[in-house]
Amino acid sequence: MKAVERLLGESVTRSTPLGGTAYRVETGSRTVVAKRGPVQAEAAGLRWLGEYGDVPVPEVLAADDEWLVTSYVESGSPGVAAAEEFGRGLAALHARGAEAFGAPPPGGPVDAWMGPEPMRNVGHETWASFYAAERISPYVRSAADRGLYGPDEVAVFEGLCRRLDELGVPEEPPARLHGDAWSGNVLWSTDGRVWLIDPAAHGGYREGDLAMLALFGTPQLDRLLAAYDEAAPLGDGWRERVGLHQLFPLLVHAVAFGGGYAGQALAIARGVG
Repeated sequence: MKAVERLLGESVTRSTPLGGTAYRVETGSRTVVAKRGPVQAEAAGLRWLGEYGDVPVPEVLAADDEWLVTSYVESGSPGVAAAEEFGRGLAALHARGAEAFGAPPPGGPVDAWMGPEPMRNVGHETWASFYAAERISPYVRSAADRGLYGPDEVAVFEGLCRRLDELGVPEEPPARLHGDAWSGNVLWSTDGRVWLIDPAAHGGYREGDLAMLALFGTPQLDRLLAAYDEAAPLGDGWRERVGLHQLFPLLVHAVAFGGGYAGQALAIARGVG
């Protein structure tokens, strides 16, 4: 962990893999998390999401072109009070807004990542144009290149992209999104709070984060969503739009892992509208 020693100016006494390219690193005075890779987008996202303290996120302690070092958060157990506080905090975070749909965090790069797959953050005037151009079409093309979709299946997604602005999605300003808020990036801490980690932050539609929370089963989801809706009421029909907003992560998973994700995404595309 020479990089951590260089970035923090402290001697490392122990490092433990956390999975992927992340490590739990202990120095003489503290425990931190170090992650290696293209980390500029994540560092910018953490700073942006943590600007007002609406939802706790790890503090960026140091970063360069290859390494990101953040504070370490000790994992705890899910609880009702924490879920409700998180729901209210997430509503406040979303309301902080963004420059445009698809816009990167300030200082963040256009070329970012969603898990193992590249993701572009490019500003658009409308959610429909952003979602079609940056979150559906690129991954459908990649899935087709991998043989997961044929011409008929691609045409289903292309037809949906043309109809996005006709689906009755309520007009709202762009929200400040975490962007990858699946249950693995929702950390229940020992201090009774919920932290967000590993963001793919950008300006987007707030229902996108909520749909991601539902995709793989976040604990206490009903209490979380009720608290969110009470703090910032959601538009009519938002539950029926969950699948629409889950298309993006499902397509990313299809490209990265194949399997049943491609079929799930196609079924949603066929059923929308």
